[in-house]
Amino acid sequence: MLMQLTVSGLSQGAIYALIALSLTVVFRATTVVNFGHGDFVLGGAFGVYVLVVMLGLPFLPSAIAAIALMFACGILISRGFIDPIKAGPHIGFAMMSISLGYIFRGTTRSIWGREVLPMPRVFDIPPIFVGDLVITGDAMIISGTVAILLAGFFVVFYKTSIGKVIQAVYQSERGATLIGINVKRFHDMMWGAGLAMGAVAGILIAPISLLHPDLGAGFLIRGFAAMTLGGFGSLGGAVAGGLILGVTEQYAGAYINTALIDITSYLVILVVLVVRPSGLFGKRAVVRV
Repeated sequence: MLMQLTVSGLSQGAIYALIALSLTVVFRATTVVNFGHGDFVLGGAFGVYVLVVMLGLPFLPSAIAAIALMFACGILISRGFIDPIKAGPHIGFAMMSISLGYIFRGTTRSIWGREVLPMPRVFDIPPIFVGDLVITGDAMIISGTVAILLAGFFVVFYKTSIGKVIQAVYQSERGATLIGINVKRFHDMMWGAGLAMGAVAGILIAPISLLHPDLGAGFLIRGFAAMTLGGFGSLGGAVAGGLILGVTEQYAGAYINTALIDITSYLVILVVLVVRPSGLFGKRAVVRV
C-alpha cells in the first residue's frame, strides 16, 4: 500500500510541480507572484475541452492550440495590464492578477454555470503491474510529459544564454537594461511562457478530472504551497515541493484522515512560512506582491 500511495502521490505531485514551476518562471522573470494563475490553468483545461468535445478536433492539435492561445494571452496580460501599473504600489500586482483570474473564472461560469463537465479519455495506455503495484497509463503519460518539460526548462535556465538573461533581469532590471536587454519584451515572453506551462498542466488535468469553473482555485493553492515549500525563485525547489506535496497528501489521506487531502497544502504554507520562510531551497529575496 505504501508503494502504491507513493506512486499515486508522485503522479499527482508532478502536476503540482508543473504549476509551481510555471509560477516560478514568472516570478524569476518579473518578481511578481501571479495569484490568478490557477484560473489560467483552468483556461488551458477548458480550452482543450472546447476544441476536443465541442468542435470535435483531435486531442494533440487541440492541446497545441490551447497552449499557443494561453501563451498569447500571457503576452497580452503583460503588455496590457501588468506593465501599465509598474509605477504603482506593489499590492497592485496582486490585485490585478487576482482580478484577471476571476475574469477567466467568471467567463467559464457564465457559459457553463456550475455544471461539471467530463472530458473524454485520451490516454489509452494499459496499466503496468509490478507485483501488487499498479502504474496506470494516466500516471505514466503525466509523469513522462512533466519530466520532459522540466528537463527542457532546466536546460534552458541553466545551460543557455536565455538562462543568463533571466538571471540578469532577476538580479537587476536596471542593470539588464544597461547591457542591452529589452526588459519589457523579456517580461512579455516570460508571462507567455508561464501561462503556456500552466495551460499544459490544465491539459494534463482535463482527461483525469471533472472540469468545473472553480477547479483552478484548488490547483493555485497547491501550486503556491509547492512553490512556498521549495523556496520562492528556486526551479528545483518548485519541482521538489510539488512532488513532496503530492506524496504528503496521499499519505495524510490514507493514514490519518481523507479530509486532510484538501487542507494539506494550507498546512504546508502555514508551517513553512512560520518555520522556514525561505523554503527548502530558496534564498532571501525582495518580492513584489
